[in-house]
Amino acid sequence: MTAARIAQIHKRIERIKAELASIDEMRPGSLSKQFKQPELERGAYYQLNYSHGGRSRTEYVARASLRDVRRQIANYKRFKALTAEWIDLSIEQSRLKMTSASKP
Repeated sequence: MTAARIAQIHKRIERIKAELASIDEMRPGSLSKQFKQPELERGAYYQLNYSHGGRSRTEYVARASLRDVRRQIANYKRFKALTAEWIDLSIEQSRLKMTSASKP
């Protein structure tokens, strides 16, 4: 069972690596719609909020760039999810290898 699970983990890690290699532009953050006159919902504009390098940042996003920024944010979320899964699988793989090595 242990050897089979280690092989499964290895295959999944290889697929994760391939998916990571296919990720294009990315950026962290969340996009929100703001209003210059919130009570009337007039003067809409978009804001990107994110933290990087220990600093919080806010950027304005032009309507023409919205599609690209949304795609970049989605790519970043996918990157984070894949790397978290890779770490979890690596920990499990390491534990299984240590367990099987300690058995006589």
